[in-house]
Parts: sequence; C-alpha cells; structure tokens
Amino acid sequence: MTDLNIHKHIIAIANQKGGVGKTTTSVNLATATAAIGKKTLIIDLDPQGNASTGLGIDNHSRRVGAYEVIIGQSNAKDAIQNTIIPKLDIIPANVNLAAAEIELINVNSREFLLKKILHDDLKEDSYEVIIIDCPPSLGLLTINALVAATGIIIPLQCEFFALEGLVHLMNTVNLIKKSYNPSLQIDGIVLTMMDKRNRLSLLVEADVRATFKNLVFETTIPRNIRLSEAPSHGKPALIYDSKCLGSVSYMMLAREVLTKKNLLNDNERQNVKREKSVG
Repeated sequence: MTDLNIHKHIIAIANQKGGVGKTTTSVNLATATAAIGKKTLIIDLDPQGNASTGLGIDNHSRRVGAYEVIIGQSNAKDAIQNTIIPKLDIIPANVNLAAAEIELINVNSREFLLKKILHDDLKEDSYEVIIIDCPPSLGLLTINALVAATGIIIPLQCEFFALEGLVHLMNTVNLIKKSYNPSLQIDGIVLTMMDKRNRLSLLVEADVRATFKNLVFETTIPRNIRLSEAPSHGKPALIYDSKCLGSVSYMMLAREVLTKKNLLNDNERQNVKREKSVG
C-alpha cells in the first residue's frame, strides 16, 4: 500500500486531558490553513461532535459521518461536507461515534482502520492538510488518528496541572511510533488559554519551554471571550470576529505550522517575514 503520508499532511490534535482547547484549535487552525489557501479537511473524531457544531453542521446533517466511515458503512468521500469557509471541508461526527470503540474491539488490525480508509478513499483528493480532532482520551479512536497521522499537535492549557498526563501522552506517541507508525512526529505543543497578566500562566509557559524547548510553538493562544462565543454561533472565531486576539493568534499559529512543514510558497513566506518584522 502506497503511504498516504507521501501525499498529504495529516495532523492529529490530541491530548487526553479535556478542556485544553483541542476542538477550538482544530476548528480555528483548519480555518486559518484554508484562509491561507491550503485545501483542508477536518475530521471530527470526537463523539461530542463539537468541531462539527463549531463549523455550523447541524445534527440533521450528520447522518453520515465519522462513525459510518470507520465501521465501513460509508465511503469517506460520501461523508465529506462543505463548510462556510472556502477550501475547508469536514467529515462530521454524530452520537453513534461513541459506540465505535466497543463495536471495533474484535476487528483485526483495528488500529489501522482510519489510515486505510484515508488511503483507499481519499488518495485521489487534493487536500493538502487533514486535521483530526481527537476525543479527550487515549482510546481506539485517538490511536487510529495517531496511526493515520504524519504529526501530532498537543494543545496544553496554561494552568497548574498543565504537565499532568503529558508524559503519558508522550509515552503513547512513542509506542505508536514503535509499533504502528514510525513516521509519526510531534509537530509541536501549543500553549492555550494564556493570560500574560497572570503570573501562573507565565510560570507554566517558562516551565514548558524549558522542558520541551523547540517542540513548543512560538505562538501562544490567549484566553479570549470571542473564542468561547464563536461555537454557539456555528462559526470559527476567525469568521465570527477576525480581528480578535484569538483569531489573530490562530492565523499566526497556522503560518508557523505551515512554515515548519514547508507548505508555504514564496509569497506566503515573505508575508510571514513582513509580519514578524512589524510585530
């Protein structure tokens, strides 16, 4: 089987700790990547379906989604829906996805299901970036995402317990690399819900950067009310309020991610340099 990873950049947004900004990062990073001009697909692999909600996909429009694709009831192409953002499509999640881990427990090579599906169903598609919003656990759905991915981005909340569980996640990533996906890389750790007025946030940032060094993205995501409001309107923050600090930060993060993956053309790279010099 030709490796899908040769043709596409597949990024899993994962952290088994809940409430760290995984879905907010998935939705807004995907939106920013599309806004830069990269054809992007987001796969909502969280049974809560918050990424689908945040992109305006109502429950009635999710009859075919990630669950039906994973268990083999549907081709991935048939589950893809357009969003309100040009160049951004989604495979949504519905409540059935919660049962997938139990239903698949006796399936052979169950860890490779998503990888095989993406290879077989999407190998002819022109998506430059695929972003997978993982559930807050290290169960079979997250393992499938990590086996299919070329890289993982770890959102980390700037709070006292930020590093709790991160070692476990790193160990899981290393196990996946060793057993299932040798090409999996940690693309980076993104610090979320950052409040530079708060001494604790600054201490956590310093601690994380001292520990993980270049693995930590330069861009941090602030605690921002517009980021919290946007999902209730069925819009990414970048559409809801493109000028808020949260939206600006996710655009910066997208450029940093794409630069790291060498996905920016000459004009886009020059724009990044200009923005840095102005900043």
